[in-house]
Amino acid sequence: MFSYRRPVRFAEVDAARLVFFARFLEYCHDALEALFADLAGGYAQLTLVRDIGIPTVSIRVEYQAPLRYGDVALLEIDVLKIGRSSVTVRHTIRRESDQTVCAVVEQVFVAARLSTLEAVPVPDDVLAVLERHVVSGQNVRR
Repeated sequence: MFSYRRPVRFAEVDAARLVFFARFLEYCHDALEALFADLAGGYAQLTLVRDIGIPTVSIRVEYQAPLRYGDVALLEIDVLKIGRSSVTVRHTIRRESDQTVCAVVEQVFVAARLSTLEAVPVPDDVLAVLERHVVSGQNVRR
């Protein structure tokens, strides 16, 4: 499991003073960028120099409790499945102060050449990062 802390900013809440629901997906992407920080040059070099991105092809969200301005979101990433070019991850988003689960997001992304949007095999260095966070018994590799 990979963990990432993300403070809730004032601009991220709506008129009800709750984090706007779509922001949860931004938090998940922020956590993925942090996960890939161990790559040479990080996520920026992966996308801008190597031309490899991780576009989402499927996402499912279960919202369970709100986040508000001043909260800190704790995101935990578990890798559930690694295929030739696709990866399935689960993001569990908790309110850090009381460990309440606020949302669970299951995301499938594909390694793709950004200039053509064609799927490519998950690069070896990306695979190495992902494999460190595989849930026991879930490492299915095509």
